[in-house]
Formats: sequence, C-alpha cells, structure tokens
Amino acid sequence: MKIDLSGFLLSELRDMMDEYKKAKSAGDDDLAKEKAFACAALNRRLASNVPSLEEKYMGHADRWEQIATGCSPHPANRRGSRNKSAGIGSRTRSQAEEEQDGDGAFNASSLITHSQVRWDDIGGLDEVKRLMMETIVIAGLKKPESVKPWKGILLYGPPGTGKTLLAAAAAGSLNASFFDVKADKIVSKYFGESSKLISGLYTAARSHAPSIVFLDEFDALSQSRSDDTSDATRKLLSSLLTELDGLQDKKSDRLLLTLAATNTPWDLDTAVLSRFPRRIFIPLPDEAACREIIRIHTESLDISSLNLDELGAECVKKRYSGRDIHTLCQQAMWTMIRDENTELHNLALLPFDELQKRSLKVRALSMDDFDSAIARIKSPVTRADLDLFTHWSEEFGEDFS
Repeated sequence: MKIDLSGFLLSELRDMMDEYKKAKSAGDDDLAKEKAFACAALNRRLASNVPSLEEKYMGHADRWEQIATGCSPHPANRRGSRNKSAGIGSRTRSQAEEEQDGDGAFNASSLITHSQVRWDDIGGLDEVKRLMMETIVIAGLKKPESVKPWKGILLYGPPGTGKTLLAAAAAGSLNASFFDVKADKIVSKYFGESSKLISGLYTAARSHAPSIVFLDEFDALSQSRSDDTSDATRKLLSSLLTELDGLQDKKSDRLLLTLAATNTPWDLDTAVLSRFPRRIFIPLPDEAACREIIRIHTESLDISSLNLDELGAECVKKRYSGRDIHTLCQQAMWTMIRDENTELHNLALLPFDELQKRSLKVRALSMDDFDSAIARIKSPVTRADLDLFTHWSEEFGEDFS
C-alpha cells in the first residue's frame, strides 16, 4: 500500500523555506543556495507523491532551482532589468516564496470565527451558563494576584445537548476570537503533522486574544494511551499537554480559554483530563428547558394552540436532546407546510427570481403536527448511556449542588 507522505514533505518544505529565509537575511549566499536546492528537491518529491498537483510542484521546483543558480525566476527580468551578478541573498522576496508560502500548510487563523451566538439563544442549562459566565468574566476583571482564571473547561454529555452552542455563546458574548476546531482538523491525515498543528493553533489563539479555543470531539485528540499507541499520537498528546499547561500564559492577563467537548469522557487520557479541573456535565434538557427550546425554534410562528407542558414532558420521556428538539420542530413545521402548500413541488419549475416574488403559506402549528413528528424521531441516547454519564460524573465530574 502506498503511504501518503505529502504532509510530511510539506512540513519539511516549510522548515527548509524558513532556513532559506534565515540564510538569505544573514547574507549567507552559499547556505541560501543549498537551501534553495533542497526546496527544489522537496517540490519534486511532492510532485511525485501528489500526481494531481504534479504540474504545480514541478513549477515550484524549477523556480527554486533558478533561485539557487542565481537566475531570476521572473521571465520579464531575465535580461537587462536586474543585475545578473547579484547574490542570492540580495533578492527581497522570490516568486517561489510568495507562491509557496502557506502551500498546503495549516493556517490556524482560517479557523477563526466571530460568533453571533448569545447566552439567550440557548434554551435551559441555566446553571451551566452561570458557571461558564463566571469563569470567563474572571479573566477580564481586575483581581488579586492569587485569583487565577480557569484555563480549561471540559463539557461532556450526550450528543446534541448544546456543548458547541455554549462555546459559541462564550465567545460571542465577549466578542472574542472563536477557534472552532473539529477533531479532523488536528488529527491530520498527514503523518506527523498533528503536533505542529496543535502548536500553530495555540500560537494563533495567543496572537488573536481574547480567544476561546473550542476542541470538539475531544476524545479523538486525547484518547487514553496504551502500549499500541503510535509515536505520532504520543507526540500529539505531549504537544497538547504543553499547550494546556500554558506556561507562557502564567503572567498574562489575556484571555485564552480552552473549551473541550466530548460524548465519551471515560475515553480521555488521565493526564489530559487533569488539565481540565472544571468538568461540566451537559445533561439532556428537563421539561422547562424543552419548552424553552421549542419556543426558540418556533419563534416566528404562531404556537398559541400548542400544549407546551405536554410537549415538554413527552420530549423528556423520549430522551430528546436539544438537537433532537430542533429536528422535532423542523419536522412539525414541514407537516404544516405540506398541508398548506399541496402544490409546493410544482414551483420547482420556476426560476429562482420568480420564486422570490412569492410567499410560503403558513398557519398556526398544531399538536397534530408535533404528534406526527414525535412518531418519526427516535433518540439515539439509551438509559444505559445515561447511567454511564451518571457514574462517571460521580467519580470525576464537578459537584454543583
């Protein structure tokens, strides 16, 4: 089986380009020439390893070789306009550098979003929201030196309970940089890249502080170590632990908070878990929270004929998460829409500009709409799952009673 080395080669190329820049800045022409030839060789290896980008990498290789031999890679400059005898270190910035900077690299800044979610957008979870609000405001307040803000919070619970929304609300309320990181962004498909991505992520977060780093599906990054754990995974965990320790942030007043979310906290490495002394269980919504979530997701519709108490109780009985309730509301709306717009599918024959001139027919949502939706939606959470969370919370979670 052919091994994908493109990530490893890109990493080597970035390092070699950095070395070339340093040699060029120092005026060391011989070393810069050596590094330029090395960049050309790495590009040729990438061209061989990534056939779909062969032409691009071969072009880069040619330009790096032109730099190494003292020839200008710019066709317009091959005669007359530049001093042909100028040393390799005399150029300000080559076309090869400009084209390759960031080529295939992990750009952590690309993960930044500015969340529009606010605390009021989340139904229920009042105690959880209060705890998180307290945690984030401490970082910004003037306080005695002994009072240290929490650096990491672990959010755990069944899927769909609002962990991502809570992280987004924390960032949105502070107008902080929000790094929303899925596991597959860090557990790179490129061999050996993951530890560098972790470092790059936190470097970007510090430079854009106040920042909240949200690590979703956290168990994929920090599963318990065992004898069969690969060297790459061990290196990843080591980098992650270093960043979570935040030694460079000990004396800093800037906010850099890591929020991690997992549906399986029992799979976490114990060393990683110890970096999250605040561990908050995000439960399935209770009846009051279910009613509030339904109101949020039906805000622009008439729900005066709904029995919200009955619906809230049914949602709890069915073990619905916040995500399930959102789906429930959407399904109920579609039942209503189909009742009121029996020829809706025929409008697909019209151009989009014509559709925008027309309006969807709606009516008040009814209990029948929701009863039909409830019959279709099944929760993936079992009683056994809830028992697992209860037992883990009793042993490792934070008691807020």
